[in-house]
Amino acid sequence: MTDLMQGREVAPVSHDAGRSDDAAVRFEDVHKVFVTGDGTRVRALEGLNLSVARGEMLAIVGQTGCGKSTAFNLLLGLFGATSGTVTVHGMDPHRDFEALKGRIAVVFQDGRLLPWRTAEDNAALGLEYQGVRKAERTRIAREWLARLGLEGREKAYPFELSGGMRQRVGIARCFALNPDIILCDESFSALDELTAERLRGEFLRLVKNEGKTGVFITHSIEEALTVGDRVAVFRAPGHVAAEFTPEAALSESELSRMRKSVRDVMAGVESPGSA
Repeated sequence: MTDLMQGREVAPVSHDAGRSDDAAVRFEDVHKVFVTGDGTRVRALEGLNLSVARGEMLAIVGQTGCGKSTAFNLLLGLFGATSGTVTVHGMDPHRDFEALKGRIAVVFQDGRLLPWRTAEDNAALGLEYQGVRKAERTRIAREWLARLGLEGREKAYPFELSGGMRQRVGIARCFALNPDIILCDESFSALDELTAERLRGEFLRLVKNEGKTGVFITHSIEEALTVGDRVAVFRAPGHVAAEFTPEAALSESELSRMRKSVRDVMAGVESPGSA
């Protein structure tokens, strides 16, 4: 199968694509099998090899059931791999869960705000779990709310905020922790198109300006190509079928070809002339 890398046709992605000696995140030959109540074995990941360099924003795109969420939950340490290794800064997220606490933060799809807490108290929630003193966590939360355009809304409750504002609070909560790695799970898909586009741009600027490493999961090809320094296309059972590197300088025709190539890879369609 052919791939488009930086607007050019290149050979298929290699077994160690994306590998870097400076990787913040690494999956090496990772398999994950779940066993259902009736004993059925479900292969969620099969030979996943992928790494994310420090300071890189990796977008992961694929159809429902291709293993994106399983990979995401492995990074969060919610369970371990059946075989293979998953490392974040050289540590196993599942085994070294406590050591990585605060170094990984998540921007969820729906904000996940506590309805009985104000915007500033929601933004300070992670710091509270980390044992930061109230005065300090309030200061940090207010600073991030202001940076995200919510100055004056610190005492508002979630029901008093728009969907975009609630997501801004969720982003503030994430950055308030000053994590090394930010994970995004369909973070802007619940918003209207214009709000999502504006907030996505602000979020990406913050990630780059703060020197964070990001992993962004999405179903949207367009969003993946907009967000990612690199785009990994997953296919079931969870593995990387191809990778793409979008560039701002690509022409619209080149981007159109890349969109089609990503769509074909997701669908398992062989490109003309591919092996």
